[in-house]
Amino acid sequence: MMNIINMTYKSLCRLTGALLFLGLVSGCAQNPVTGGHDFVMFSESAELEMGRTYHPQIIKEYGLYEDEALQRYVQDVGQRLAAISHRDDLVYRFTILDSPVINAFALPGGYIYITRGMMSYLNSEAELAAVLGHEIGHVTARHGVRQQSASQAANLGYTLGAILLPGLRTAGAQDLFNVFGGALLSGYGREHELESDRLGAEYLARAGYDPQAMIEVIGVLKDQATFASAEAKKQGQEAQGYHGLFASHPDNDTRLQEVVKAADKYKTTAGGEEGVEQYLKRIDGMVFGDSESQGIRSGRNFYHGDMQFALSFPANWHIQNNPTSLRGVAPEGLAIIEMGAADLNRKQTPAEFIQDRLNINDLQNGEPFSTNGLEGYTGLAVAEGKPVRVAVIYLREQAYIFIATTKAAGDFKTFDANFRQTVMSFHALREDEKHLAKAQRIEVVRVGSGDSYASWAANTRISNSPIQQLRLLNGDYPNAELEPGQWAKRIR
Repeated sequence: MMNIINMTYKSLCRLTGALLFLGLVSGCAQNPVTGGHDFVMFSESAELEMGRTYHPQIIKEYGLYEDEALQRYVQDVGQRLAAISHRDDLVYRFTILDSPVINAFALPGGYIYITRGMMSYLNSEAELAAVLGHEIGHVTARHGVRQQSASQAANLGYTLGAILLPGLRTAGAQDLFNVFGGALLSGYGREHELESDRLGAEYLARAGYDPQAMIEVIGVLKDQATFASAEAKKQGQEAQGYHGLFASHPDNDTRLQEVVKAADKYKTTAGGEEGVEQYLKRIDGMVFGDSESQGIRSGRNFYHGDMQFALSFPANWHIQNNPTSLRGVAPEGLAIIEMGAADLNRKQTPAEFIQDRLNINDLQNGEPFSTNGLEGYTGLAVAEGKPVRVAVIYLREQAYIFIATTKAAGDFKTFDANFRQTVMSFHALREDEKHLAKAQRIEVVRVGSGDSYASWAANTRISNSPIQQLRLLNGDYPNAELEPGQWAKRIR
């Protein structure tokens, strides 16, 4: 691919001419931003068709956040920027996705997405505008089709690029991501990102916002990356770095500072709008963290209202709520237990299920058990030379499958009691627990003299480092404290 990218403009256009003869590409098109010519393999009509085609798939896979007023607010802020962009003839759609993952991205043709996870950590309308403006920049400069064209020129394939965070990749989305190939998956590249920063800052200034909000959003994301790295280290894992929006540069990047400063000449007012209180009031009540459809983590416990079950993990373990499974990880990653669910189709015992559905025929020390009125079976298997605890519990028409092991084979006996306790804690959701299966929400309040992050953390259901997560929410990471009189976000 690099050989194609490094080809001269003339070489690319000669290649384009040959492909045009075959009816495969649209040619060297004028860039809407610079007025220069770019090598692209998609006409504008094809670009718009991409957005129309994949927009419904994005919504189906990740879900639309069900808050019409908030969706309308984001559309209004985005449209305020799009109206003064270099492609103001496009119809832009700004959509909040119902995902806790921190991300924003764009499809060709004006389809722009921001997750509620990203919105949770922003603290002003100007910061929201910075995120949306950056993504508008990718659309107006046609970065998607330009980078994809370079990739396709190398292999003459027909795939569409995207810059979605790996955390958004669910098993159900695999077909979608086979289409959204690798050209843009790792980000647009330093020059495209910097150009999008420049365009976003210009759009901010022209729309009456302070372009400095670009720098502030980068600070938010860098704090998130630092926190994620610290959390991963606790689990003995490597952090999955954020590689989408603004990922290609530090917040003290000289070139970034220069392009943001250069946008000052477009300012319509002396200071620029921030909109702190109006933004916080808009997100007051927004879902934070897990959605009810995926189940709710609460301290060391987990509650699922739709599937009507609950269980507890060992103290100080990190709980990961994945789209198709639930995982508990011991400190330093020394042990792990994972739970999934499968439909029951035959009337068979849990022991028979393990043999028939899990294809485990050599389970050792197998034993039936009863816990909280539910029947199950557990035993030991061996995988890669290490013992593995396997257990299955039936609840209504579902089999809940537990697989647990340790990093080092010699630690298994130490952790096996934890594995068994977790399995035995599984139970049907009780009436007095149903409120705990409700989603946590952001509450915007005026800080009082007795408030602190420690006191707020003691009264929240946030799992995994609640004090630091509250600091991240309010731009106070890693060790700043609440100040009386300020507006701040807590989780209820």
